[in-house]
Amino acid sequence: MYTGSDLGQNLILTALQKENEQLKGRNQWLENILNNVPAMLYCYDNNNKSITWCNTYLAETFGFSTLEMTGKGMDFFRHIMHPDDFKLAAVAQQQFRNNKAHFGGVARIKRKGEEEYRWLLGLEVPFTYDAKGQVKEIICAFLDLTHAIDTNAQISVALSEILRRQNENLLNKLTAREKDVLGLAVQGLNNKEIANALNLSRYTVETHRKNIRLKLKVRNTSELVAVARKIGFE
Repeated sequence: MYTGSDLGQNLILTALQKENEQLKGRNQWLENILNNVPAMLYCYDNNNKSITWCNTYLAETFGFSTLEMTGKGMDFFRHIMHPDDFKLAAVAQQQFRNNKAHFGGVARIKRKGEEEYRWLLGLEVPFTYDAKGQVKEIICAFLDLTHAIDTNAQISVALSEILRRQNENLLNKLTAREKDVLGLAVQGLNNKEIANALNLSRYTVETHRKNIRLKLKVRNTSELVAVARKIGFE
């Protein structure tokens, strides 16, 4: 014979079972979304660059199983990324160690067994932190730009606008005098000629050029001139 206590326990058990089934359904629904969203999603350990999780779309796009990707660390990114873009993996790793809030850009990636690269647009943000508050895991989303072919005109305008804003940001880093020095350098004047034109000492011009290179993140004069022309100097 059931007592009132037994009946109450049965009602609680039934309610818990129903709640458990609802949670299972919710989890399955969310998993289906993650695996079918038209973006490559994955998490990786920022200490060793090992992928800790990825959605089905990424595994299918890259041609690697989750097991193959897990544990390879930087070697996995070396295998799939274009040699000229591979350095970005290490740059992102260091940026997050320096507490950067996000890291994004484009890179060339190839599928396993293929030689042709495709352009991917990616954005990464911190996901988990260790006990010291350092970034532990990163979550990343990649979009295949080769599939974004229905809005060619808009893509072109968007990229031009993004580059224009970036160039403006670079220009705003320079002081008025540094802009003067840069403008003359782009015209081909050497340090002595720039010093004479601006009534400055040669040492002062050299200091300005050094600061300009640091701000624009270039290593030599040819890179400096190339960047200067991109941001509007002729």
